[in-house]
Amino acid sequence: MRIIFATTNEGKITEVNELINSANFELVSLNSIKNKDIPDVEETGGTFLENALLKARTYFAILNEPIIADDSGLVVPALNNEPGIFSARYAGANATYEENNSLLLKKMSSIPVGKRGAFFQSVMVYKDQFQEKIFEGKCYGRIVKKAVGRNGFGYDPLFYYDPLQKTFAQLKLEEKNEISHRGKAVKALILSLKNHNK
Repeated sequence: MRIIFATTNEGKITEVNELINSANFELVSLNSIKNKDIPDVEETGGTFLENALLKARTYFAILNEPIIADDSGLVVPALNNEPGIFSARYAGANATYEENNSLLLKKMSSIPVGKRGAFFQSVMVYKDQFQEKIFEGKCYGRIVKKAVGRNGFGYDPLFYYDPLQKTFAQLKLEEKNEISHRGKAVKALILSLKNHNK
Protein backbone atom coordinates (compact mmCIF):
# COMPACT_ATOMS: atom_id res chain seq x y z
CA MET A 1 0.00 0.00 0.00
CA ARG A 2 1.43 3.38 -1.05
CA ILE A 3 0.99 6.38 1.23
CA ILE A 4 2.09 9.92 0.47
CA PHE A 5 3.70 11.80 3.33
CA ALA A 6 2.77 15.44 2.79
CA THR A 7 6.11 17.00 3.66
CA THR A 8 9.41 18.04 2.11
CA ASN A 9 11.22 17.97 5.48
CA GLU A 10 13.91 15.33 5.06
CA GLY A 11 14.29 14.86 8.82
CA LYS A 12 10.62 13.97 9.20
CA ILE A 13 10.75 11.74 6.12
CA THR A 14 13.69 9.74 7.50
CA GLU A 15 12.00 9.16 10.86
CA VAL A 16 8.59 8.17 9.51
CA ASN A 17 10.03 6.12 6.65
CA GLU A 18 11.92 3.91 9.09
CA LEU A 19 8.70 3.08 10.94
CA ILE A 20 6.36 2.79 7.94
CA ASN A 21 8.65 0.60 5.85
CA SER A 22 9.12 -1.82 8.74
CA ALA A 23 5.32 -2.21 8.75
CA ASN A 24 5.28 -3.04 5.00
CA PHE A 25 3.74 0.19 3.78
CA GLU A 26 5.42 2.21 1.03
CA LEU A 27 5.97 5.84 1.98
CA VAL A 28 6.47 8.47 -0.72
CA SER A 29 7.25 12.09 0.12
CA LEU A 30 6.28 15.18 -1.83
CA ASN A 31 9.95 15.40 -2.85
CA SER A 32 9.53 12.16 -4.82
CA ILE A 33 6.40 13.03 -6.81
CA LYS A 34 7.12 14.12 -10.37
CA ASN A 35 4.94 15.64 -13.07
CA LYS A 36 2.49 17.18 -10.61
CA ASP A 37 1.90 20.83 -9.90
CA ILE A 38 1.99 20.54 -6.13
CA PRO A 39 1.67 23.84 -4.26
CA ASP A 40 3.02 24.62 -0.82
CA VAL A 41 0.19 24.67 1.69
CA GLU A 42 0.32 27.74 3.90
CA GLU A 43 -0.06 26.72 7.52
CA THR A 44 -2.75 29.20 8.53
CA GLY A 45 -4.22 27.12 11.35
CA GLY A 46 -3.99 28.15 14.97
CA THR A 47 -3.14 24.66 16.25
CA PHE A 48 -1.09 21.64 15.20
CA LEU A 49 -4.34 19.81 14.44
CA GLU A 50 -5.74 22.57 12.22
CA ASN A 51 -2.52 22.70 10.19
CA ALA A 52 -2.30 18.92 9.81
CA LEU A 53 -5.93 18.71 8.66
CA LEU A 54 -5.38 21.56 6.22
CA LYS A 55 -2.41 19.80 4.62
CA ALA A 56 -4.07 16.36 4.53
CA ARG A 57 -7.25 17.63 2.89
CA THR A 58 -5.47 19.87 0.39
CA TYR A 59 -3.00 17.24 -0.80
CA PHE A 60 -5.63 14.51 -0.93
CA ALA A 61 -7.78 16.72 -3.17
CA ILE A 62 -4.81 17.22 -5.50
CA LEU A 63 -3.31 13.71 -5.54
CA ASN A 64 -6.28 11.46 -4.71
CA GLU A 65 -4.04 8.99 -2.90
CA PRO A 66 -3.77 8.07 0.79
CA ILE A 67 -2.10 10.94 2.62
CA ILE A 68 -0.28 11.36 5.91
CA ALA A 69 0.12 14.97 7.05
CA ASP A 70 1.71 16.02 10.28
CA ASP A 71 2.22 19.24 12.13
CA SER A 72 4.54 19.17 15.06
CA GLY A 73 6.75 21.33 17.17
CA LEU A 74 8.31 22.19 20.47
CA VAL A 75 6.27 23.69 23.31
CA VAL A 76 7.95 25.49 26.21
CA PRO A 77 5.45 26.44 28.95
CA ALA A 78 7.87 29.01 30.49
CA LEU A 79 7.76 30.90 27.17
CA ASN A 80 3.94 30.96 27.01
CA ASN A 81 4.07 27.75 24.94
CA GLU A 82 6.44 29.13 22.30
CA PRO A 83 7.58 28.24 19.72
CA GLY A 84 4.58 25.91 19.22
CA ILE A 85 3.08 26.01 15.73
CA PHE A 86 5.83 28.44 14.73
CA SER A 87 8.61 25.97 15.59
CA ALA A 88 9.94 25.67 12.03
CA ARG A 89 9.89 29.44 11.48
CA TYR A 90 10.57 30.71 15.00
CA ALA A 91 13.42 32.99 13.90
CA GLY A 92 11.78 33.92 10.58
CA ALA A 93 10.14 32.45 7.50
CA ASN A 94 13.32 30.86 6.12
CA ALA A 95 15.15 30.34 9.40
CA THR A 96 17.71 27.56 9.72
CA TYR A 97 17.66 25.06 12.56
CA GLU A 98 20.65 26.87 14.07
CA GLU A 99 18.87 30.23 13.96
CA ASN A 100 15.77 28.80 15.63
CA ASN A 101 17.88 27.15 18.30
CA SER A 102 19.85 30.34 18.94
CA LEU A 103 16.65 32.33 19.41
CA LEU A 104 15.25 29.73 21.80
CA LEU A 105 18.42 29.74 23.89
CA LYS A 106 18.42 33.54 23.97
CA LYS A 107 14.81 33.69 25.16
CA MET A 108 15.51 31.06 27.82
CA SER A 109 18.80 32.51 29.02
CA SER A 110 17.36 33.71 32.34
CA ILE A 111 15.08 30.73 32.98
CA PRO A 112 16.39 28.47 35.79
CA VAL A 113 16.93 24.74 35.36
CA GLY A 114 13.81 23.81 37.28
CA LYS A 115 11.57 25.74 34.91
CA ARG A 116 13.06 24.65 31.59
CA GLY A 117 10.55 21.85 31.01
CA ALA A 118 9.30 21.37 27.46
CA PHE A 119 7.55 18.86 25.26
CA PHE A 120 7.49 17.89 21.62
CA GLN A 121 4.02 17.37 20.15
CA SER A 122 3.03 15.75 16.87
CA VAL A 123 -0.46 15.65 15.40
CA MET A 124 -0.75 13.36 12.40
CA VAL A 125 -3.73 13.03 10.06
CA TYR A 126 -4.30 10.07 7.77
CA LYS A 127 -6.78 10.62 4.92
CA ASP A 128 -7.97 8.42 2.11
CA GLN A 129 -11.24 8.11 0.21
CA PHE A 130 -12.89 6.24 3.08
CA GLN A 131 -11.60 7.80 6.28
CA GLU A 132 -9.89 10.69 8.02
CA LYS A 133 -8.19 9.83 11.28
CA ILE A 134 -6.15 11.81 13.79
CA PHE A 135 -3.20 10.53 15.82
CA GLU A 136 -1.17 12.39 18.43
CA GLY A 137 2.06 11.90 20.28
CA LYS A 138 3.93 13.85 22.96
CA CYS A 139 7.34 13.51 24.55
CA TYR A 140 8.38 15.42 27.66
CA GLY A 141 11.85 16.69 28.46
CA ARG A 142 13.69 19.92 29.15
CA ILE A 143 15.78 22.48 27.32
CA VAL A 144 19.52 22.42 28.01
CA LYS A 145 21.67 25.55 27.89
CA LYS A 146 23.75 24.60 24.85
CA ALA A 147 23.42 22.25 21.89
CA VAL A 148 24.59 18.67 22.47
CA GLY A 149 24.73 15.92 19.84
CA ARG A 150 24.82 15.69 16.05
CA ASN A 151 21.86 13.46 15.14
CA GLY A 152 18.27 14.37 14.36
CA PHE A 153 17.17 17.83 13.29
CA GLY A 154 15.41 20.94 14.51
CA TYR A 155 15.50 21.42 18.28
CA ASP A 156 16.87 17.92 18.95
CA PRO A 157 20.28 19.17 20.23
CA LEU A 158 18.52 21.24 22.91
CA PHE A 159 15.85 18.75 24.01
CA TYR A 160 17.08 16.61 26.91
CA TYR A 161 15.23 13.38 27.66
CA ASP A 162 15.83 12.53 31.31
CA PRO A 163 15.09 8.76 31.27
CA LEU A 164 17.94 8.21 28.78
CA GLN A 165 20.07 11.12 30.06
CA LYS A 166 20.65 12.32 26.50
CA THR A 167 19.43 14.97 24.14
CA PHE A 168 17.42 13.81 21.13
CA ALA A 169 20.46 14.66 19.00
CA GLN A 170 22.51 12.08 20.91
CA LEU A 171 20.06 9.27 20.14
CA LYS A 172 20.21 6.83 17.26
CA LEU A 173 17.18 6.96 14.95
CA GLU A 174 15.81 3.68 16.34
CA GLU A 175 16.11 4.98 19.91
CA LYS A 176 14.42 8.25 19.09
CA ASN A 177 11.53 6.57 17.26
CA GLU A 178 10.85 4.44 20.33
CA ILE A 179 10.10 7.42 22.56
CA SER A 180 9.51 10.46 20.37
CA HIS A 181 6.28 12.35 19.78
CA ARG A 182 6.32 11.49 16.07
CA GLY A 183 7.19 7.86 16.74
CA LYS A 184 4.17 7.51 19.04
CA ALA A 185 1.81 9.08 16.49
CA VAL A 186 3.12 6.94 13.62
CA LYS A 187 2.86 3.71 15.63
CA ALA A 188 -0.78 4.49 16.45
CA LEU A 189 -1.44 5.24 12.78
CA ILE A 190 0.20 1.98 11.65
CA LEU A 191 -1.86 -0.02 14.13
CA SER A 192 -5.04 1.63 12.84
CA LEU A 193 -4.13 0.91 9.21
CA LYS A 194 -3.36 -2.72 9.94
CA ASN A 195 -6.66 -3.18 11.74
CA HIS A 196 -8.53 -1.43 8.92
CA ASN A 197 -6.91 -3.63 6.27
CA LYS A 198 -7.65 -6.96 7.96
